Amino acid sequence: MHDATFPRPLGDETEHYWLVQRMARATGTDVIAAAGTGLLDQEAWAAMIERCRGCTWTDECRRWLDRPEERTRPTPRPCLNRTEFEALRRTSGD
Repeated sequence: MHDATFPRPLGDETEHYWLVQRMARATGTDVIAAAGTGLLDQEAWAAMIERCRGCTWTDECRRWLDRPEERTRPTPRPCLNRTEFEALRRTSGD
């Protein structure tokens, strides 16, 4: 049985970097523009990747991202970066 209080191993940094990038695109979150305007600094970006690395929803996330969509969609509830993506979209005026 898995003990929820015991830390689980973090996922691969590169893999989760790309998952965060893909989630940003899928949800219409322009992380490049956010970084350029100072809304997303390096520390916040690294924190998003670290949160993703610790997420238990990774397999489902990949499946969600692999579903073809013609337009952006809301960030899924299980995403640990949901609040960050929504805040970046709100503050960027998109």
